[in-house]
Amino acid sequence: MDNVEISQAVIKRLPRYYRYLGELADEGVMRISSRELSELMHVTASQIRQDLNHFGGFGQQGYGYNVRNLYDEIGKILGLDKSHKLVVIGAGHLGQALSNYVNFERRGFHILGIFDKNPDLVGMKIRDVTVSPMDQLESFIRGNDIDIAVLTIPKTSAVDVAKILVDCNIRAIWNFAHVDLAVPDSVIVENVHLSESLMTLSYNLSRR
Repeated sequence: MDNVEISQAVIKRLPRYYRYLGELADEGVMRISSRELSELMHVTASQIRQDLNHFGGFGQQGYGYNVRNLYDEIGKILGLDKSHKLVVIGAGHLGQALSNYVNFERRGFHILGIFDKNPDLVGMKIRDVTVSPMDQLESFIRGNDIDIAVLTIPKTSAVDVAKILVDCNIRAIWNFAHVDLAVPDSVIVENVHLSESLMTLSYNLSRR
């Protein structure tokens, strides 16, 4: 199964399945059919079955899916059974908002460090983490085995910071900067361009 290439479209649907199944489990729902799940999620039942079949299916004919088991299995597929160490680079409004989001920790993402070049922000405490100066970034990443860097800085700085992250052997970058980063294939980049999402919303709204 590990050698099978899964499309990004399928992968991007997995967190949504995970969220719905988690809500169902919290409500005490024990099992659900693909048809029932499709009605909740507004995805066809055949699409759900196709997506899950990439990873083994998990359902039983005449029974459907065990909600808790499927929730746990999708969590494993998403890597949420592991713990990830993060640093946030940029302690402005967005960096602070992300650092304060407690659901990251519930999913196994632990923010160990926050960095900024603004001396007015250095020393500020966000939850239990003190904002550190940028000149401490490299040694902190190397000394704490950081997996993921979160970039919430202007695009003019993001390219240079990304080079530092690559040199520190960072494994993944969650990029909120408005620039596409050129990094080696060994580094995974997930771009989150908020303005592009808003423009997409604007396009759809204008055609209603």
